Amino acid sequence: MKKVFTFLVLSTFFLSSCSKPDRLEFHKVRTASAVVYEEIPADFVPKEIKIISAGDSLTEGVGDSTKTGGYLPYLRTLLEEEKGIKEVDFYNFGVKGNRSPQLLKRLQTDEMKDTLGSADLVILTIGGNDIMKVVRDNISNLQLSVFNKEREVYIHNLNEIMNTIIRVNPEAYIVLVGVYNPFSQWFSDIKEFDQIVSDWNKASQSVVSNYSNAYFVGIEDLFINPTESLLHTDKFHPNDKGYELIADRLNETIEERTLPDLVKKAYMVSKEEN
Repeated sequence: MKKVFTFLVLSTFFLSSCSKPDRLEFHKVRTASAVVYEEIPADFVPKEIKIISAGDSLTEGVGDSTKTGGYLPYLRTLLEEEKGIKEVDFYNFGVKGNRSPQLLKRLQTDEMKDTLGSADLVILTIGGNDIMKVVRDNISNLQLSVFNKEREVYIHNLNEIMNTIIRVNPEAYIVLVGVYNPFSQWFSDIKEFDQIVSDWNKASQSVVSNYSNAYFVGIEDLFINPTESLLHTDKFHPNDKGYELIADRLNETIEERTLPDLVKKAYMVSKEEN
């Protein structure tokens, strides 16, 4: 294990350039309430949807050759093709190098609270740098137990992140993007890192499942033995194609799980205003 990770550790040193410098009860039981919406008429005017994206370099868009926000422009195009949506306003709060405690701290600032208060949807990318910090901090003694211990800290932070968002805006939908193993296509015979990433995603999914308006979007499989390169030249962040596939995966969940309600709510608000 120690020998296996030595090479991976060397590959993570570039991440050092990426660093910048309450609570609510869980839903004990997820119950479905019957909400009856009026059918949206054909002359309904499409509405604007406000989306906040927050997290690490995947949200900032590191590796995106156009420098326009990684997956965001692809997702905007897909969503604005949907009936009922006139325009999607994205607010990008991605900061490269951010780990879960740093995102939690930023969510508690007045700037982010003000924006969160009126958001329809919050998309999060977080966790990858939490994993890489374990590698950097334990170069001489990399053991699975070290990752397991740090994962518990991450779970705590993720719960606090979710609670902070809901406390500010109980009506907002939350979508958490999973992490992926950027080394899998080059070291497919090394299973330890695959297991760590898989366990991290399972932990994230478990946390998200406790919230009725939250969803987990896995992208781990997209980067396993792809037919074409999905990584930037730094061999860590997605390239343009990688971000496009992440946007496709996000759109599938948003279209199926959140968009119908968002459009219906927009119509009901419009009807009340008139």
